[in-house]
Amino acid sequence: MFFDRSLKIFQLILLGVFIFSVGCNKKNADMDNKKPMSAKEKRRQNIEQGKGASLGSLIGKARGGTNYEFSSSNPMWRASLETLDFLPLATVDYSGGVIITDWYSDSNSSKESLKITIRFLSNEIRSDSIKIIIHKRNCVSSENCTTNLLPDNQIKNELRATILRKASLFQKAAKNKK
Repeated sequence: MFFDRSLKIFQLILLGVFIFSVGCNKKNADMDNKKPMSAKEKRRQNIEQGKGASLGSLIGKARGGTNYEFSSSNPMWRASLETLDFLPLATVDYSGGVIITDWYSDSNSSKESLKITIRFLSNEIRSDSIKIIIHKRNCVSSENCTTNLLPDNQIKNELRATILRKASLFQKAAKNKK
């Protein structure tokens, strides 16, 4: 009985040492892989991985055709957010160029609700720079709902016109400010 108990304690100690040593070996292996790099190598690695920022476009040496702007300086983005400010927003992704509202229904018709998606295709203030998708949900009961994509309609056209009008006003105000 004493021998069985001693054997179990020895096995537990051996298991603990094994786990500890494996953990230490992994940590040391990770540290060996992280050799010090020169600044030039770090820059090259960051560029390959898409990390960091470049001032190339600011000094006239743009490498690619991308144009990164802050969302507050993009008139189409600002106009869209201001137009949809009364709706609950589910997804707002400037880098992905999409705004998605949550389902919204006014107090008069709780059985019908709308969900609006705006996709930005360009930063230019043109009617084809944004794609507006409107889904309509009709619910007979809380478990019996149907969702349909609304074709071009008055809501979509008014929304597009409002966003374009506000965006042009924001752009004009920014030019006057300069």
